Amino acid sequence: MTAEASEPAAGEQRQEPPAPPAGPGRLIRGSRRFPLITRDTARPEGGGRAAPGAAPAPARQWPLLAVMGGVGLGLLIVALDAFRAGTVLIGLSLMAGAFFRWALPEVGMLAVRSRFTDMLTYGLLGAAIVLLSLMAQPDPWVSIPFLDDVVHFTVR
Repeated sequence: MTAEASEPAAGEQRQEPPAPPAGPGRLIRGSRRFPLITRDTARPEGGGRAAPGAAPAPARQWPLLAVMGGVGLGLLIVALDAFRAGTVLIGLSLMAGAFFRWALPEVGMLAVRSRFTDMLTYGLLGAAIVLLSLMAQPDPWVSIPFLDDVVHFTVR
């Protein structure tokens, strides 16, 4: 839109939009356009504290700490040369994060996106890690022929 189009022609009066009625309980709404400068971001649903504000910081973020503790323990087990057990624990920890996101109304910083997106991301990544660790060679615990064929096709 050019500057000329927004200016009234000679002899015309500029018409102002009517002001919304003001009063108690009335929301005065400005423009429907997005602001040029973003002042804040919306917190993800369920992103509030998982414990009251008077609780110490670790207690307020217990869902995130539980998932991170499980992943950390899984990485430690992998470092101690128990690959399969450690990666299964990592995947199960992510799946527990998906369960926390589904079951709890407030999960603190475990909430990153919308509830559905977080559950889908944590659950699918956790399930993929568990499935791949159960199929890892040597001596896989689970054998899925279709996936074996895909791996052999892509590796060769």
